[in-house]
Amino acid sequence: MSAYRELGREISNWGRWGADDQLGTLNLLTPERRVAALRAVRDGISVPLGLRFDADGPQGSIPGRTNTIHVMTRTGMTSPEPSGFVFMDDLVVMPLQTATQLDALAHVAYDGLLYNGVSVETVTADGASHGGIETMAAGIHSRGVLLDIARWRGVDRLAEDDRITAQDLSAAAADQGVDIGPGDCVLVRTGWMQVFTQDHDGAHYLSVEPGLDLTAARWLADRDIALVGSDNWGIEIAPWPDSDDIHPVHCVLIRDVGMPLAEMLDLDDLAIQCAARGQWDFLFSCQPLPVTGAVGSPIAPVAIL
Repeated sequence: MSAYRELGREISNWGRWGADDQLGTLNLLTPERRVAALRAVRDGISVPLGLRFDADGPQGSIPGRTNTIHVMTRTGMTSPEPSGFVFMDDLVVMPLQTATQLDALAHVAYDGLLYNGVSVETVTADGASHGGIETMAAGIHSRGVLLDIARWRGVDRLAEDDRITAQDLSAAAADQGVDIGPGDCVLVRTGWMQVFTQDHDGAHYLSVEPGLDLTAARWLADRDIALVGSDNWGIEIAPWPDSDDIHPVHCVLIRDVGMPLAEMLDLDDLAIQCAARGQWDFLFSCQPLPVTGAVGSPIAPVAIL
């Protein structure tokens, strides 16, 4: 048995919240925890964590994923009504997983099964009938914690083949003096987003990445984390260094644990704000588009300090 399959069995949440559950670790976001998360707001500073959705985004090398196409259907040159009134309108064409995005629990399967043991055949050309993004319509609003691994290692950005282990996560949290507990949303900064935002090299940004390994996945599951996000494109180190496995951290966290992933976050401004304040927790707020049957969604998350 492969290492990730064995780990997945050990930390599986299947059946924990019932045989029909579609929320996974978002069940941990109780009203009490949402209220408690407000205590992390000290100054009311809102920091956006998402990329802009436009034609200059990072996509281009992943088949089927393009950058946003924005078209005006009515402009300021549209003939006005007799009263002089004129309105503008537009439309957007984009994959639901482009730029900053959230993975639903129907996004990943292996051995023919999705989260909670549901058949992968429930995802058809019409969409996902189980674990689609619309199940997250209440949004993700909880205490967020930034673990700035790049800062902890003393670099602007991690190297493309750097892995982040459970030991790294624990050490960074201890160095920052921040506790992490059930229902928290953990954001891991690698600095890798700078390859796109500073080097303007979307192709390289999407070809490799530093990120979490399986020990880090267990660390998150053991602490009952509600969501994990990062500034890379796929949360985990890629390509996977130990075998021919494809996205084993995705497999374990989404399919076995039931944990949604927030990808391509821009965490640099948040890291500056947190370091200046010596405050590494905040209110994290993220709202996906409730597209029925979709397996992911663009998001515009914010951290409120």
